[in-house]
Amino acid sequence: MAEAADFQGTSPSPARRWVRRTTALLAGAPLLAGLVQLPAAGAAHADGKPSARADGDSGPVAVAVDSLTPSAPTDGDTVTVSGTVTNNGKQAVTDAHVGLRVGPEVDTRSSVDSIAKDSDDLQGSIAPEIENKYTEKFSKLVPGVAEHFNISVPADDLNLGEDGVYEFAVSLSGQTSAQPWEQILGIQRTFLPWQPGGADTKTKTTALWPLISTTHMAAETGPNEEQTPVLLNDDLAKEISPGGRLNQMLTLGKDLDVTWVVDPDLLASVDAMTGSYRVRDGENTVAGTHQDVAKQWLADLQDAVADKEVVALPFADPDLASLAHNGTNVTGSLSQLKSATDVIEDTVGTILHVKPSTEFAWPVDGAVDRSIVKVATSAGADKVIARSDSLQESNGLSYTPSAARPVGGGTTAVVADARLSTAFEGDLTKASSSTLAVQRFLAQSLGLGLQTGKQRSVVIAPQRMPSGSQARAMAEALRALQGSTWSESQKLGAAAAAKPDPDATTKVPGTSSYPSELRKNELPRSAFEEIARTQGTLDNFQVVLSNPSRVVTPFGRALNREMSVSWRGRATEAESFRDGVKRYLDGLTGRVRLIDKSETKLSGRSATIPVTVQNNLVQDVGPLVLRLTSTNPTRLEIDGDRYEEQPISVSGGHSQSVKFPTSANANGRATVIAQLYTMDGRKYGEPVTFDVKVTEITATVMLVIGGGVLLLVLAGFRMYTQRKRAAARDAEKNRADGSEEPQDTEDGPENPDGTEGRLNKESGAPARAGDPEQPSDPTPNAATESTDPSGTGERVDR
Repeated sequence: MAEAADFQGTSPSPARRWVRRTTALLAGAPLLAGLVQLPAAGAAHADGKPSARADGDSGPVAVAVDSLTPSAPTDGDTVTVSGTVTNNGKQAVTDAHVGLRVGPEVDTRSSVDSIAKDSDDLQGSIAPEIENKYTEKFSKLVPGVAEHFNISVPADDLNLGEDGVYEFAVSLSGQTSAQPWEQILGIQRTFLPWQPGGADTKTKTTALWPLISTTHMAAETGPNEEQTPVLLNDDLAKEISPGGRLNQMLTLGKDLDVTWVVDPDLLASVDAMTGSYRVRDGENTVAGTHQDVAKQWLADLQDAVADKEVVALPFADPDLASLAHNGTNVTGSLSQLKSATDVIEDTVGTILHVKPSTEFAWPVDGAVDRSIVKVATSAGADKVIARSDSLQESNGLSYTPSAARPVGGGTTAVVADARLSTAFEGDLTKASSSTLAVQRFLAQSLGLGLQTGKQRSVVIAPQRMPSGSQARAMAEALRALQGSTWSESQKLGAAAAAKPDPDATTKVPGTSSYPSELRKNELPRSAFEEIARTQGTLDNFQVVLSNPSRVVTPFGRALNREMSVSWRGRATEAESFRDGVKRYLDGLTGRVRLIDKSETKLSGRSATIPVTVQNNLVQDVGPLVLRLTSTNPTRLEIDGDRYEEQPISVSGGHSQSVKFPTSANANGRATVIAQLYTMDGRKYGEPVTFDVKVTEITATVMLVIGGGVLLLVLAGFRMYTQRKRAAARDAEKNRADGSEEPQDTEDGPENPDGTEGRLNKESGAPARAGDPEQPSDPTPNAATESTDPSGTGERVDR
């Protein structure tokens, strides 16, 4: 922030401050003279060669301040500082001691930054040691060995004077064989905020406490009635287990007066783990086993936020800057933001049993431009959490103004203080790093409070996903701040509603001012295009389902996750997640499909062609429209036209066939296309194309066949009349000879060929081998219809 805030404003008692400074200067004059000589003492080695030290030299001994308590002392306190000194040089250090040094008051916030930047530099000014009795001595420091120290001193003996921020240093003095005189060989500077009495005007401070994580849930769910959720991995279980990052955030935050900022996706993911769930394991999934951990974490969170302010971000914490810069020209992208906003209250209210505030938007790192503000407020939020290094002061203010700024269009920018918000970034795993961060934070806070007698509202918006060590340092600093004499806690809603400073800037910068380091990690336009395509597939799919919520809900939330801030710096993982969602949706839509058909044979002028739709989903689908189209209607018509459409519904796990009447106008092949459509006319799934071979029987062939049949009938009739006449002649001859008519017997005489004889039923004579069979013969004259499956050429139903 262009804080001409580098210059301290009017103090509550300027005369008293002038007297104190003059007295301190006179009392310290002899010591200052000694300070002037200190650098010269180490300017050369014993052999007369110039010193190897360069600007920014930290000396051969590293001094680490691991603990400083209390962080903000008051009258009557005892300040205890502990840590280690480590000889990183090649020579042993003898006659060494650790001493404490209190420097002058640090008048500006930028001076705090400068001192912190060069906190171990021996080339800068160094204050004199306080009384010799507050030291710890070491006869020898061996190279590479760390030695612990612990020094306590009454705050009254530090001679801190009036309210303010003081430089506080821990130094190691000693000598080496190469330089056998006492000199400062290492130093670590930090700060002591000092305001023992109550401030005339306290700063109202709002601290955001974010509960946000990366994406953990897949779009996939189980086919059972409960739709068992599937997690991408077991990382969330580690985060919420004792010692995990989110577990620490919850444990630390419950005792602080903070505004909780939550991502509904995190709550939904943990809530899904309280029941039956599965976890991806390569290509398969395995049963999840951390139900008890999830239940305990949610129960503890419900207790922690019961009487606290809860601000809920849109579902999955969408990347507003990426959307503003790369997604607004992609159809449907803003609709994704609205859907992520619409589910906030139901998700958070159901799980945490509190009513969250949904009116705040929080771009990455509080970096804003006009396009980001426009997108952030498009889904209903009217307050944007910005940061002072983005919305910079341009009016030459000598102090940090209050957070609330009206930026037009009914939108309020809540500007977080950049110095306080970024105080806990970086590696804070070492106790010394954490201690320095805490003291610098408190120094900046008190320095801000002493700038002017005006009461102001200040917001602290830290990084979205602090590590465990960062969270511990944040909590330590906030505990000290909330117990201090210069600050009081305030909710975010109150900070946003506070009266704006009329001299504070309200001009939102243009798009070109957005930081390049942040821009290069944004989601690309191609990501929003893929999200739009997946949404189109989902829209097409849901209209054919009898229970669309089973698909719309998990996939809708998965699409929200594809826009998450958590993908920044993880482009490969983001693309893999988007591809996984698309593949799974395509797999589901593919379970409702047309069955492939081989070539169909059509014998005759008309017949019906069956087309089968298969539904491998667990729920019913329909109504759909099945259209069968002939590409050559002059040869083959579908119900007297080029195509015909019929509605179809298919039960879950079943197939359904539709029969289309066809008529042939000529012989040959005709290509036919079957395609499913939704009721609103959009294509669904892939078409099925097959050939119909027309083999129509012509009139000439029918005449030939009919003539042949007639000849057979006439020949049979002629043979029948000839036999009847022959039998009559034989009977007349027998009567003329006077012989008796033979008796019918069960069995006729044996034939000459040895076969059993039988009588001719017309003449009574034995049947001859050449006689034709009679109509009563049992042998069938036509083959029965085959029940075997048809060959590769599928025949149609008539």
